[in-house]
Amino acid sequence: MKRLGPIIAIILFVSHQALSEVLIDLCTSKVYCQGNLLDVVQKSRVFNDSKTFVDLVQKYPENITLDRFNKLMVSTKNRPTKINITHFINDCFSSEGELVKWTPPDYKQNASFLNKINNTEVKSFAKKLNNIWPLLARKVNNTVSKHPAQHSLISLPNGFIIPGGRFKEIYYWDSYWIVKGLLISGMNETARGMLENLISLVRRYGFVPNGSRVYYLNRSQPPLLSLMVGLYYDATKNITFIKKNIDILEREVNWWLQNRAVRVRKDSIIHTLLQYSVKSGVPRPESYVEDLHTCEKFVNDSKVECYKNIRSAAESGWDFSTRWIRNSSGGIGVNLTDIHTSDILPVDLNAFICGAFDQLAKFYTLVGNKTKSADYKRKVDKWKIAIDKIFYHKRDGIWYDVDAKVGKYRVEFYPSTFAPLWTKCFAPARADYYGSRAADYLNRNKLSNFLGGVPTSLIQSGQQWDLPNAWPPLQEIFVLGLDETRNKKAKTIANLFSKRILKAFMTGMNTTNEMFEKYDAINVGQYGGGGEYTVQSGFGWTNGVAFSLIQRDYLH
Repeated sequence: MKRLGPIIAIILFVSHQALSEVLIDLCTSKVYCQGNLLDVVQKSRVFNDSKTFVDLVQKYPENITLDRFNKLMVSTKNRPTKINITHFINDCFSSEGELVKWTPPDYKQNASFLNKINNTEVKSFAKKLNNIWPLLARKVNNTVSKHPAQHSLISLPNGFIIPGGRFKEIYYWDSYWIVKGLLISGMNETARGMLENLISLVRRYGFVPNGSRVYYLNRSQPPLLSLMVGLYYDATKNITFIKKNIDILEREVNWWLQNRAVRVRKDSIIHTLLQYSVKSGVPRPESYVEDLHTCEKFVNDSKVECYKNIRSAAESGWDFSTRWIRNSSGGIGVNLTDIHTSDILPVDLNAFICGAFDQLAKFYTLVGNKTKSADYKRKVDKWKIAIDKIFYHKRDGIWYDVDAKVGKYRVEFYPSTFAPLWTKCFAPARADYYGSRAADYLNRNKLSNFLGGVPTSLIQSGQQWDLPNAWPPLQEIFVLGLDETRNKKAKTIANLFSKRILKAFMTGMNTTNEMFEKYDAINVGQYGGGGEYTVQSGFGWTNGVAFSLIQRDYLH
């Protein structure tokens, strides 16, 4: 295990606003989010996957469901058997009716972009990818808006692309790569509908939840909405859409500044940064039993902190990883009970918000608001300085997460460290320098040994966001981030991995006829493993990343 490097005089000042506390109770459902019914049903293990129960539809109004549950508890003297609970679920819940299959109106089986691909093998693969879109397309049934309390699903105005498998709703950061893939496929209308769905969530709740289920209303995911809208504008030049929604984009980034901001002092200068820090200290409904098990050794406040750190890791999208685990000596650990997400300053989150500020500055220029544009340009400049001063490790030539609790860099390879390159959150004059140093760093860590893609870490912990898994979003952040430096050494590595990743996707497709949410960085084309659930196929963001790399290498 690598040692932790020192960082000079980091002192953390937490400045969460009062709104954070409100988020704890945004979901008050006594079926899907809290209460005895949820506790009893999930502990019974009627379903292997905790998410299965909280995705069911109530056949009757919530008060009737609760009344029948209370009668069950009375009749069994508060000791219902698994069979009793199974009968109760069958009587009161259904797995049907929330979503309806939908064919996007702009879907074309023989999309025009396919004709621009000269490589026969890649063209055949791209056709198969394009054919997956309608298989993942859904609309929310009108019954959800008519009887919202009987569903955990949140009603949305437009059709959308789901990730696939157990993930039957929209997810925040997944949507970035899905939207990108749709735009490359020429499905601009469907992409706009996806964006309008996310915007509708901001209008309703003030932020974009982790996903479109009520049990996700206590947390968000990486803030990529403004960057998604940037992709849409670049493809369509739809200035009307920007004018209509720019205030909502600003509202979303302000949510992060109001609820996830901390102040960090280094060398007598105070910088504002963001961290993942969810305030809800109870088990996640969709992973209820798993969270109980993880935090079972703790009591009182320590147990609450354990649950908060689990939820904070889920907000990061990296659930779970050694990125968030600290061992007893202050180093990087592998035991999930040692999770300390809220102590970590994540470099990627701060790069994402920096990119969002930059996009908003451009949008305000487009709509003629010079004052707002200048404000966001100043924010970009401040974040660039903070990312350089706090996260950049001059000796290693790379950005690292920082453990604010122990005041040290988290000196370990994670592709998230390339996020400042991906969002261009660095001084342009230093692009070649950063690219050269990053290439040297990768060569020292022997990344070229991985034939199946960029590994999520070099630590085999059993968690799904670690070795040997290669997650599609991280592949794009890595490759396109290196591209942004325009450095020759960095570009060579980017080219190498772009080809390897596409080969892994195509090999997996040829072997299984499916696309997966994650792959194995060691065994080319094999799907990944680990974590709380079995590997899922579909798969929204994988298809989007595949299209992104095809666009990079074969669409000119």
